[in-house]
Amino acid sequence: MSTPEPAPQILNDNGAWCWFQDERALVDPERRLLVVGSIASVAGKDGDRRGGDLDLNVVDLGTGEVQVVTLHEGFESDDHDVPALWLRPDGRWLAVYARHKTDDNTYWRISEVGDPTRWGEERVFDWSHLTDGRRVTYSNIHEIDGRLYCLVRAINDDPCALVSDDLGESWTFAGKLFEREKIGYVNAYARYADGPDGLHVVATDHHPRDDDNAIHHGVISGGRLRDSTGAVVGGELFVDPPVNQDQLTTILPRGSEVGGALLSHAWTTDLRVVDGVVSAVMTARADHPGWPEGAAITGPDAVRDADGNDVPVPDLRLLYARLGADGQWTVSPLAAAGPGLLPHEQDYSGLAALDPYDADALVASTPIDPRDGRTLAHHELFRGRTADGGLTWSWTPITEDSAVDNLRPILAPGDPATEHLLWFRGDMDSSQRFDCEVVLASRPR
Repeated sequence: MSTPEPAPQILNDNGAWCWFQDERALVDPERRLLVVGSIASVAGKDGDRRGGDLDLNVVDLGTGEVQVVTLHEGFESDDHDVPALWLRPDGRWLAVYARHKTDDNTYWRISEVGDPTRWGEERVFDWSHLTDGRRVTYSNIHEIDGRLYCLVRAINDDPCALVSDDLGESWTFAGKLFEREKIGYVNAYARYADGPDGLHVVATDHHPRDDDNAIHHGVISGGRLRDSTGAVVGGELFVDPPVNQDQLTTILPRGSEVGGALLSHAWTTDLRVVDGVVSAVMTARADHPGWPEGAAITGPDAVRDADGNDVPVPDLRLLYARLGADGQWTVSPLAAAGPGLLPHEQDYSGLAALDPYDADALVASTPIDPRDGRTLAHHELFRGRTADGGLTWSWTPITEDSAVDNLRPILAPGDPATEHLLWFRGDMDSSQRFDCEVVLASRPR
């Protein structure tokens, strides 16, 4: 008998997030606190006053009390700017964040012991002498071989790293993780996950808008970058020249056919390592010819080429991949993801979140019911479970008959006994303009 879905609790009436920062939400199990970062929009509740505020939503899991703490007022109205969070061994919280390619800075603050509502002064690492005007975006905090790293998209819009040997009190430039020729807007979109064998990473080649991407996987361990089989790729990490990510194991090659669909323009969505099982979720366009040169987007479902002919909008698919003991990946269809979430971002989807404590479970946001293929009025959340390593999935609805979209779920780590599901719901016009609220639903595992 399935556990009833709890009613969601509103944490913040103006907030959203992107999906290339982690951890965006985290539980302190000792003090029973949950913290999730979000950005307020100029188009949301009290946007004239709060637009661009970089918020932390702090939940007392014992009482349900919520405090919204603003790390930086008027930071930028852009969901790409949410912080990466890390709970230090001394009980202090570290929050690291950056704007969306509008300056050369990585910002960070450190909380008082055990209290993520009280923070020290904001500090800044200035990349301007390194980035050659490319600006920086995203923050991901991970320990690698006993040192703390913050992985940032920076030089040449490639993944780069800062390193700290004092729990985030100070940062220095470590080096570049990958390097390749620039095409279009930016280079690799990377997701990271801690595992017992090192830090796992999946990465695209470029932005799917500009390139028919492949997706690659590797592991950072022992000062080296390794492919999925454990073979060393390149030289000493952050010392020798960085490698092109296509030297890693390719999970999803260009021109892949999965579930009877020819896939293109893939994007990384989520990555987790649970009890040694490495899983990834990706999105891709299905059977889509690509955008002809000169195509114009004229509405949510209307694209015209230079001659005035209609062009089909992408049919997006969610894909699931699992790494086998032999170092080989199995890629399976997960669910239909509908058309692009935004007219000008044809590869945006509602996304999916892998469970940090159950390798056979995830939550997906989609406007297509995965049980029967029925088109829904809005993006709804569904809980997926597999009994065969991800080849097939059973689905249970979490939200139903919603009046607005339910988007970008997060399953917060830190509490193995309880599932803490976060998402935001509302109307989204762009990454900069949205009218959404942040909600939480917690239930025993």
